[in-house]
Formats: sequence, C-alpha cells, structure tokens
Amino acid sequence: MFFVKMELNLKILTVVGARPQFVKSAVVSRQIGKTEGIEERIIHTGQHFDANMSEIFFEQMDIPRPDFQLEVSGLSHGAMTGRMLEQIEAILLEQKPNMVMVYGDTNSTLAGALAASKLHIPVAHVEAGLRSFNMKMPEEINRILTDRVSRLLLCPTETAVANLDREGFGSFGARVVNCGDVMQDAALYYTAKEQPPVIGADLSGGFVLSTIHRAENTDSPESLTQIFDALNQIHSELPVVLPIHPRTRAKLDQFNIDSRVHLIDPVGYLEMIYLLRRCNIVMTDSGG
Repeated sequence: MFFVKMELNLKILTVVGARPQFVKSAVVSRQIGKTEGIEERIIHTGQHFDANMSEIFFEQMDIPRPDFQLEVSGLSHGAMTGRMLEQIEAILLEQKPNMVMVYGDTNSTLAGALAASKLHIPVAHVEAGLRSFNMKMPEEINRILTDRVSRLLLCPTETAVANLDREGFGSFGARVVNCGDVMQDAALYYTAKEQPPVIGADLSGGFVLSTIHRAENTDSPESLTQIFDALNQIHSELPVVLPIHPRTRAKLDQFNIDSRVHLIDPVGYLEMIYLLRRCNIVMTDSGG
C-alpha cells in the first residue's frame, strides 16, 4: 500500500465509475480516512450503474458513499467521455480540490484527468505505467493520456516504473512512485470477508471460473461463438462458472449463441474472492 507525505488540509476529489475502481478506491479511501488533515470527496460517473455492477460494491466493501452521482453510461466512447468531462469540470470549479485522484484506464479515468489538468489541478493516477502495447484497445489510449497529464504517478510494479522511464517521464516534471498493487492489498484484506455466491450446481469436484466482457470479444459474432464453443467443450469435462456481464448476456441473445455453462448474475467482490480461491482455472479477458 502506498503512502505519500502531503500537506495538511489537503482536499482530494476522487473519480470512480467502474467495478475495478470501486475495489481500488476501497483500499485507498480507507487509508485516507485514517490520515488527519486530508478530506476526500468522491465522484461516481455512473459508467457501471446497476445494482450488481456498482451498488453492491459500496455495500460490501465499506466504501464511502459518492458525494456526486453523474449517471453517465451506455454511450459511445466519445459521448461518454465528453459528458463526464463537462460534469466533472463543473464539480471541480465548485469544490476547488487540491488534487484529483483517478484509477486505472476507463473513460471515467481519462475524463477526470483531463478535467483536472485543464484547470491546473494536480492529478494522481493509481496504476500508472501499465501498458498492453496495443493501441487498438481504448484502455491503452486512456492510460497513456492519463499518465501524461498526471503529476503523481502511482505505479504497482517496477515494470510500470520502467515503462514510464522509457517514455521519458523523467523529464516531464512528474513524481513516479512504486507504491505496490492496491488490487493485491484489496484481495488480502477482503479474503477474511469472502462470501459464497448462489450458483445452483455442485462444484465440489472443481470448476473453471470465467469472465468475458471486452468489446473485441463480445461485439463479434464469430469471436463470441468461438469462445462459447470452447467453453461448452470445457464444461463437458469440468464445470464452467461465468458471472456474466450484462453486455455479454445481451450479445448471446442477439447472436443466438448456445451456452451450456453455468451463467450467473454479476457477483460482488467478496463472492468473486470466494470463487477465485476455490476454482481450478481462471479463464478471462480482463486485465483487472
């Protein structure tokens, strides 16, 4: 877990919007709450908005309730980022924070970073320096641009620090810190609070845990069909449990794709920790 020595009476405005960001912010906000002289306000952009994709995280993980709810979701990348940027900017002008903190690589991340940097408010980026080296991924564009406008780059690994060094960040006037992986901190902390999900199947003989959500997989009928053909074949030998993203479920229906695996509704973080600790194999397209 990172600790950065900062001035007293610091006002941080944190921007979150997607499931992984709720997990990460739970770790960091807990430490901020223990630190005298730091006030945190939270903006929830609404990028993940339904109960299973958002609300359950605030309930289970003791994350401070958002002070601002933007409810921006279900739009194209440009429209979503633009509307978030406009609304975050208005909040920043009203709240006048000393720092804006963003997490990861989503549209919410980029919107928060751009809004703050254009108002000359320092940006702290948690999970800075991560790279897939695939510019076709919108997340790669988000993380590179967010790093470039950030003043405090909080890296999870030495590899992330090395990525920034290769990109010339030593001459950008930003502070680079290897703070460790907040996702690992979360996993360690919440393991004691894990909860079994409702699956309705006997998994005592072992199982595969899978998730699928990336657009390059879900939006292509050919790719999604191939993925589920493979999962169905695996399921015939070892049960496959798949907490299904709403977009993935909609695409299965749209493309009329046959699924024989155990599809369950999205689970909270405590249920996912339970599944991760007991499965034989993880098969996912997620980077988080």
